[in-house]
Amino acid sequence: MNVLVLGDVVSSSGCEFVRKKLPWLKKIKAVDFCIANGENSAKGNGVTPGSAEFLFSSGVDFITGGNHSFRRQEVYSFLDERDDIIRPFNYPAGAPGKGVSVVDLGRTKIAVINLVGTMFMEAVENPFHAVLRALDETEGCKTVFVDFHAETTSEKRAMGFFLDGKVSAVFGTHTHVQTADECILKGGTGYITDVGMCGPYESVLGIEKEIIINKFRTNLPARFDTADNNECSINACLFVIDEKSGKCTDIERIILF
Repeated sequence: MNVLVLGDVVSSSGCEFVRKKLPWLKKIKAVDFCIANGENSAKGNGVTPGSAEFLFSSGVDFITGGNHSFRRQEVYSFLDERDDIIRPFNYPAGAPGKGVSVVDLGRTKIAVINLVGTMFMEAVENPFHAVLRALDETEGCKTVFVDFHAETTSEKRAMGFFLDGKVSAVFGTHTHVQTADECILKGGTGYITDVGMCGPYESVLGIEKEIIINKFRTNLPARFDTADNNECSINACLFVIDEKSGKCTDIERIILF
C-alpha cells in the first residue's frame, strides 16, 4: 500500500496548489491513500468545513489536525459528524471530534491517530500515555499511521522510537519545515520528524516574510497575514506499507514546486 502524507496545508493558496498538483502526484506515485494535515487550511488559520471539503474534493482522503483544530467554531459539528477528519486524541474529553479513526478501504483497513505534543504547546494529556489508549481503538488494524503535531524534534523522535514496531508510520507536523531524516526504524516503523508544509515557500512558515522579520527586529505585536500571493510548494512523504505485516518497507521524501 502506498500512503502519501502531505505536510500542513496553509491557507487558500496551499489548498489551491494541492488541488493543482495532487491528482498528478497520486497518479505517478500510485497512491492508495492520502493523508493531509489541514489544521491551517482555512484562510487566516484553523480549519473550516469549507476548507476541509476543498481538500477532500482535491484528492485528499483523510485530514488530521493540531493545536489550531478548534480555532474556528463552525468546524465543531463537522468534526463530530465525520470519520475522515480527526483532531488530537489527547485533548480533554468532551472536545469536538475524535482523535483516532479507522477507514475501511475494502481489501484492507487503515487507522489514523492524531496527537499533539506538550513541549512549548498547550497543557494536554501526556501523548505517550494517550497513544496507548488510542491504539486500543484501532480494532486490530495492521496499518496504523500517527500524526504527531509537536514543536520539538526531541519529543517527535522520542515518540518515533516509542512506537517503533507498534505502528506502520509516525510523521511529525506543526513546524512547517521539512526535515531530512526520513527512515525506517528497526522495528519496521516509517518515520520523519516533520513532513513540512504545503503553501507559499517564500514566506516564514506561510506568513509574509516582512511581517515576521519586523516582529523579530522590534518585538512588537503584529498581525500574521498569510503570503497567499507567493508561489507555493508541496512537502510530502510517501510510505510504502506491507499490508500483511503493517510494516513500512520504503519511504520517500517529496518536494514539489
